Amino acid sequence: MLRVDIPDVAALPAAAEQVRAFLAGHSIVCFEGEMGAGKTTFIKALCASLGVREEVSSPTFSLVNEYRDAQDRPIYHFDFYRLNSPEEALEIGTLEYFDSGYLCLIEWPSRIEPLLPTDRLLLTLSVTGPFSRELRMKKDE
Repeated sequence: MLRVDIPDVAALPAAAEQVRAFLAGHSIVCFEGEMGAGKTTFIKALCASLGVREEVSSPTFSLVNEYRDAQDRPIYHFDFYRLNSPEEALEIGTLEYFDSGYLCLIEWPSRIEPLLPTDRLLLTLSVTGPFSRELRMKKDE
């Protein structure tokens, strides 16, 4: 398990680089944490470290956003907070995204738990102060 203390927003790029080192061989990355813990903010920093040039924002209403990394490969960013059931995720073709082999960054994965592949990384962000966070990362299997 990787544990990273993030004392403030300025520390996000370094934390994202640490996580990036663990991404090799993983295409499904799940982000858990309470509302306001910084899941989208961390995903922005991670995407920047991967060379994404376009604006990264939460796909709260669209459910999925697509970005391009430095090698012009797609990165899919999901936000399942507003879903009422995993079936709603199926309607947008979620399994095809997961099977694509491209990086899928998933906020609120517990909303679609039955659809998630067993081989995935889980990142949990916890609020530890007004500006500080703790990130814990483990491989689910």
